[in-house]
Amino acid sequence: MTTVSDTSNNWSKALRTLVRDYPIIPLIILLLGLVVALEVMRPGIINERWMANTIKFAVPLAMLAACQTLTMLTGGIDLSVGVAATISAFVAASQLTVLGPTGAILVALVPPLLIGLVNGVGVALFRVHPLIMTLGTGLIGTGCLLVYQRTVIASGSSVPDFLSWLGTGLTYGVPNSLLIFVPLAVVIVVGLRRTGFGRLLYAVGENEEAARLAGVRTWQVLITLYVISGFIAGITGLLYLGLIKAPSLSLVEPRVLPSVAAAVIGGTSIFGGRGGYSGTIVGALILTVLATMLTVMQIPEGTRRIFFGLIILGVTAIYVRITQDR
Repeated sequence: MTTVSDTSNNWSKALRTLVRDYPIIPLIILLLGLVVALEVMRPGIINERWMANTIKFAVPLAMLAACQTLTMLTGGIDLSVGVAATISAFVAASQLTVLGPTGAILVALVPPLLIGLVNGVGVALFRVHPLIMTLGTGLIGTGCLLVYQRTVIASGSSVPDFLSWLGTGLTYGVPNSLLIFVPLAVVIVVGLRRTGFGRLLYAVGENEEAARLAGVRTWQVLITLYVISGFIAGITGLLYLGLIKAPSLSLVEPRVLPSVAAAVIGGTSIFGGRGGYSGTIVGALILTVLATMLTVMQIPEGTRRIFFGLIILGVTAIYVRITQDR
């Protein structure tokens, strides 16, 4: 005879299985619930224009969160992505008049690639913890950006028309930024599921020592990973420059914490070995809708950061509790 306790345990097991194996389903339900709540708070706000603007701001966040997702799969994190993206945007804007649009964009991608390479070497070869390593390179990058800003302060800056078109433009009501984001998202999702490199990321995150004993050159995997993270951060900075149209020394920095939150909300374990990019994309949309709700409620920026921090702590605790991940 089935008891109430047995029924409760069955529901609990089913919930854990759902969140562990198909985290995107409850995320989509949550996203739709937030959209409905926003419409109730401000009737008429949900329309084609709102959806286009939401996608415009969610795309750079989702791209930055891709860096966190990939590194978190190996049990790491990349706190330097905000600085890398900001440097990329600032260099592109300051070098436009000197090198032209194409040259400025190509040169702008060099610093984030170097930051990613240094991160990879530090984590893989010198065994520095990813949090410490990426925090350190981020601080060094900030200092270099301040020095660079003084050398180009007289030349001024401007935003390439192509980046403005990508960041803010619409084609038949669809944001142009999707031309960059959709191929990138497909490559990441398919790459994680179907390629050897993707499987190696999960293997290193699950048990790096076991992967090494199995013959995996983990140092090569980690260096490649952080270079890829730097490259994605650089592209994100360029896209964000086109969206904001105003280069600054802290352009993308405020997006670092939300990018971590998006990855965590999307079901990527901070302990490594579990997660995926599909959930991260939905997580970025959730945070963008939440930001709109906080704006409607006239919540100040400081309180928003506290809110995002609580999200990371709360969702991580719930995720560990449900999946019994240790």
